Amino acid sequence: MAGIDLSSSAFNDHSFIARRYAYEGENVSPPLAWNGTPDDTAELMLLCEDPDAPSGTFVHWIVVGIDPGSDGVEAGQCPPGGTELVNGYGERGWGGPHPPPGDEAHRYFFRLYALSEPCVLPDAPDAAHVHEAVEKRELASGTLVGLYQR
Repeated sequence: MAGIDLSSSAFNDHSFIARRYAYEGENVSPPLAWNGTPDDTAELMLLCEDPDAPSGTFVHWIVVGIDPGSDGVEAGQCPPGGTELVNGYGERGWGGPHPPPGDEAHRYFFRLYALSEPCVLPDAPDAAHVHEAVEKRELASGTLVGLYQR
C-alpha cells in the first residue's frame, strides 16, 4: 500500500502536542500538511483517535470529503472541501486531547486516508466504523502520532 507523507508544523511524529491544541487549551486543531496522494483518489478522509483512552479508542476528529487535490489545512480550520463529523465529545469538528490527569502520555493518531470512492459514515461514527469503512476503499494512507499528558 502506498504511503502519504503526513506532517505538522506544530509537532513532530511521536512528540508532544502543545496545550493550545488540547481540549482544556484553545481547543484548536493543529495545522497539517500532506503529499503523495495517488492520482486516482476520489476523496481524502482524516481521522484523529486516542487508542489509550480508558473507555476504548476515542475519536477526536473525523473529516470526510476532503478535496484530493489539497495538500494541508491551517490550524483551527476544516480541510478544503471537508465535512466535519461529530467527535467522541458529541461535538462537531475537532475535540482536542484531554486524557485523565495523572495518566501516562496518551497517543493521538492522525490518519489521512486516500479513498477510491466517497465514504458514507453515520454523523457520529466510532473508530471501528471508520476503519471498517476505509478498509476496502483505501488507496494510500499516512499517519502522524502526537503525545499529550495532563
